[in-house]
This record gives sequence, C-alpha cells and structure tokens, in this order.
Amino acid sequence: MKIILTQEVSGLGAPGDIVEVKNGYGRNYLLPQGFAIAWTKGAEKQVTLIKRARSAREIRDLGHANEVKTQLEGLKVSLKARAGEGGRLFGSVTPAEIVDAVKAAGGPALDRRRLELPGHIKAIGAHPVRVKLHPEVTAKFDLNVVQGK
Repeated sequence: MKIILTQEVSGLGAPGDIVEVKNGYGRNYLLPQGFAIAWTKGAEKQVTLIKRARSAREIRDLGHANEVKTQLEGLKVSLKARAGEGGRLFGSVTPAEIVDAVKAAGGPALDRRRLELPGHIKAIGAHPVRVKLHPEVTAKFDLNVVQGK
C-alpha cells in the first residue's frame, strides 16, 4: 500500500515522504491516526507543498534546535513519583510526565513523541533521556526521579 506521510513516523519517514507499507499497518494504524493519507496522483502534488514547507522550517529550525539543545543540557530536571521502600516506582514514568517536568524546570515545551528513553523508568535515581529536536540535533539530559507525591 502506498501512502504519503503527514507527520514524522519513527523508522518510516518524515512528512511528505511517499512510502510503501503493509496494507494492515497503513489501513489500521497510519490512516486512522492521521499520520498519513492514501496515495493518489492528486495527493502526490500536495507532497511538493509539504516538502517545501518542511525544508523552509528545517533551515530555520537548525539554529533554533541548537539553542534548545544547549538550554536542555543545562537544565536540572527532577520528577517526583510514588515509590515503595526499595526505591521501585508504583508504575513507570511516562514521556508526558517528563515533558511536564522539563517545563516545570524552566525548559522549553517539547513533543513527547520526540523523547527517546533508555527503557521503562521504574526506579528512583538519575536516568539519561534523549530528545530528537531535529534530524541532525539530539539533546541529552539527566532526569532525576525522586520519591514524593
């Protein structure tokens, strides 16, 4: 099945890319979630508009992404979570909670889908978090999970 991506999909492509995917993946996930539109000749003409807007945005965002990277790497991000006696959390830390903690620490507003976690965060302590701000820029910071709430 040929589709045109309208949003960045990890491991598949960026907005405006025409990709070939399995029928079920496209029909049951990408199309209903709004990540893609079905490929047609008319829709292919829209791809040039999407790509032109994306290229203008990326050129402008490269410098901005580097500024945000330096801002993020200088932050001390702390998150309170409920934990048991051994330091094990009740549940795990979600990307949305991390985004809120970055905002509370004085950082920029981030998209939770751009966070790359080392796995599920289920314990108290410092955990490395990566944020893909731009195809060429990735910021890294430590998330300190403390017992609280």
